[in-house]
Amino acid sequence: QVQLMESGGGLVQPGGSLRLSCAASGFTFRLYTMSWFRQAPGKERELVAAITAAGDSTNYADSVKGRFTISRDNAKNGVYLQMNSLKPEDTAVYYCNTRFGLRNYWGQGTQVTVSS
Repeated sequence: QVQLMESGGGLVQPGGSLRLSCAASGFTFRLYTMSWFRQAPGKERELVAAITAAGDSTNYADSVKGRFTISRDNAKNGVYLQMNSLKPEDTAVYYCNTRFGLRNYWGQGTQVTVSS
């Protein structure tokens, strides 16, 4: 079955950096777009960044452009989110996502807290 497992979250001071990882299994990873979403308390889940199957195109939420970078390694079935210049408003649970067969698949999420 499809499994997505995030890691790398934690507590970081404003201006700091974190790198999130997502390990995928149970599907042909190299064929599908992968995305990172986040959900802050009391807010809807929102798209943060996405990367195409070949890794040749990316898109970002306006709020993270220039600070976050999504990447993937199709040989390792992994997708990553490098987050720099973190702000308190980046605090959220971050989820790895893919979609195929008219269905969304999610990991369990990893908490990112930006606070001094």
